[in-house]
Amino acid sequence: MTPMLVQHHPHPASAPPATDAPGRARDWAEIQERMLVPLYEAVYEHLEVGAGTRLLGLGCGSGLALLMAAARGAQVTGVDTDPARLDLARERLRPEPGRRTPRGEGTLVCGGPEEAADPTRPAYNLVTAFQPIGSAADDSEGLVPALSAAVPLAERGSAVVLAGWGPPERCATSAVLRVAGRLTERLQNRAGWRPALRDDLEEVAARAGLNPDGSGRVTCPFGYADMASAVRGLFSTGLFDAAVRACDQETVEKEVTEALHPHQRPDGTVWMPNVFRYLVARTP
Repeated sequence: MTPMLVQHHPHPASAPPATDAPGRARDWAEIQERMLVPLYEAVYEHLEVGAGTRLLGLGCGSGLALLMAAARGAQVTGVDTDPARLDLARERLRPEPGRRTPRGEGTLVCGGPEEAADPTRPAYNLVTAFQPIGSAADDSEGLVPALSAAVPLAERGSAVVLAGWGPPERCATSAVLRVAGRLTERLQNRAGWRPALRDDLEEVAARAGLNPDGSGRVTCPFGYADMASAVRGLFSTGLFDAAVRACDQETVEKEVTEALHPHQRPDGTVWMPNVFRYLVARTP
């Protein structure tokens, strides 16, 4: 069956449910995480990340952003509350047997930033929070306390990077995310998806006591080999979990697939151009 025939089947592939943490983590690491590589690269270039950088990555996931920083010579520490993603990050950061690597192993901690405190090591001089906000009504709520806990671990004036979705009219994926919001709002009577606002990142920085110091925009297209990969990749973000709890995964997958069809090319690939924004703030 060719990829184009998938449109005649409402469920091209079932994504791992939220209860399958290892499956979700693999889909994130193998399909979705690479979509944000242009964002990581732009930030590291802007801040000249290198041998003198001591980086703390909040919500580091399966470690791709840490790996890219370590390849530049940075000392990296990552924290995350998802043990399955951290297991994959450890595999990525582990030096190859018999070969010296410039990156070392890095440090990975399951939990919040306070778990990364180490009085025997120099303070961090860069904190990153690359998980984009601005796609759900409450997606910044957990970020503010995490940033507040990370600030005491960093040197005064250290850079703190926040990331967010760009304007909906410049993010093709917004139409797909809107599906989750619509189902959540209709069936649970609470806010789901909302459009990214111009000052989302500045508001979070202010609530965490940070001082804005510049921003940028980066093109991050989401490209998938086929419809099945697109569904699995998007579900690995967790952005559809509330909608699944409101009804069921089969229904959500069907509606997501329908929303993706306008972005499917004749060769079966799925392509959605997006713009992401980042804010550089400074610790007080």
